[in-house]
Amino acid sequence: MRKLMLSAALALASLTGAASAQTFPARPLTMVIPFAAGGPTDVLGRVIAARMGELLGQNVIIENVGGAGGMTGSAKVAQARPDGYTMVLGTVGTHAQGQTLYKKPLYHAATDFTPVALIAEVPIVLIARKDLPADNLKDFVAYAKNNADKMQFGSAGAGSATHLGCVVLNSAMGANITHVPYRGTGPAMQDLQGGRIDYLCEIMSTAKPQIDGGTVKAIAMLTKDRSPALPNVATATEQGLDVQAYTWNAIFLPKNAPAAIVAKLHDAALEAMHTPAVKERLENLGAMIVADDRATPQYLGGFVKSEIEKWAAPIKASGASVE
Repeated sequence: MRKLMLSAALALASLTGAASAQTFPARPLTMVIPFAAGGPTDVLGRVIAARMGELLGQNVIIENVGGAGGMTGSAKVAQARPDGYTMVLGTVGTHAQGQTLYKKPLYHAATDFTPVALIAEVPIVLIARKDLPADNLKDFVAYAKNNADKMQFGSAGAGSATHLGCVVLNSAMGANITHVPYRGTGPAMQDLQGGRIDYLCEIMSTAKPQIDGGTVKAIAMLTKDRSPALPNVATATEQGLDVQAYTWNAIFLPKNAPAAIVAKLHDAALEAMHTPAVKERLENLGAMIVADDRATPQYLGGFVKSEIEKWAAPIKASGASVE
């Protein structure tokens, strides 16, 4: 009798889950952006969320929850109900670099989330205040070494991709520069434009409009290849310094999310990525949409683990850490 009751309960739970997935979503969803409004993750997230909402038939509401290099917002999602209605747009900072940089991370990126879809990879570019007396990386390095005690670099927050990009850069330059963490890229960019900080290792999607507008100065692409979005900006490697820094964006749910709901959200994200207007918008911002075989939940799960391992070595070598 007990076995029959248990089997019946399991069957009912299975049917309830299936029914829930069939009617999902029955109300608006929330995409947590773990950084301030106006930053690169926010910009990309709003483009993707708007199209996903159209495809799902329910609005995908953006909620900006900044702090701790994106860990505060990500932790909120990790602790949410795994019903598919709350997701986070994670980055290399929130789901890879922060796992080593922070002495006590707020979650384990590889086990506390359900991967849904890898969306895009985005280069990082070194930009400086427009009156900094250096127009290329060689002159920038020389200036930084001679003025290290006076200079400051900003970031979207301790542990963010923009922070770690400059950590790797500073280590390669052999210069110890003061870090000024902000609650997102928006306020950091404002202070760079105002000359209150000296440089940012900024994500392409928010750096490009400022470079094009002449409010900041592009020094070097921190990727292996030049970006089609900024073809005239030479890479650090071309300019004699081996520095690689980038970010990526991916959608995650809390752990134990139902497979059918994961599949529905993945399909919506993939279709959004293929929408011509979305693709054009993201590519104009310098984002490189990943191939379909890299957008799967299975690929993203393994990718997160490999990225955590990949970034552990340079972070430890730099000596950088955050309480």
